[in-house]
Amino acid sequence: MAELFSADWMNQLKDAWNAEPEVRGKLADIGFSSTITCGFKDEDQPRGVFVVENGECVRAGDYAGEAPDWDMRASRNDWMKWVEKGLGMAGMGTAFAMGKLKFVHGDFKSMIKDPRMAGPFVKSFGLMQKIGAD
Repeated sequence: MAELFSADWMNQLKDAWNAEPEVRGKLADIGFSSTITCGFKDEDQPRGVFVVENGECVRAGDYAGEAPDWDMRASRNDWMKWVEKGLGMAGMGTAFAMGKLKFVHGDFKSMIKDPRMAGPFVKSFGLMQKIGAD
């Protein structure tokens, strides 16, 4: 397994994302394009970057100063728990409400109210569970 948010791990997530019609296809249907970063709450910079154009991840790897549309942060322990056990819609809402999942950029509340985005977003956490992490 690759280390969480390493270039290797981000590219495994990219492959899983692009192979999953419930993520890639559903986001393509709404023309979703964004630069998504993720990392740890106690760090200034994100660790990984994920660039999506019309639902398809076209580039993933180490964060290199890209301006994110979405920047998700959590503690390493929480990320690892979600990678191991998954995270459903209710758990995601709870994690956000309790401050375990923080959005430095992006509007979680408006995203979660739009089922066209919320469903694929939750499924993307399932992809993390499929690939695992060190």
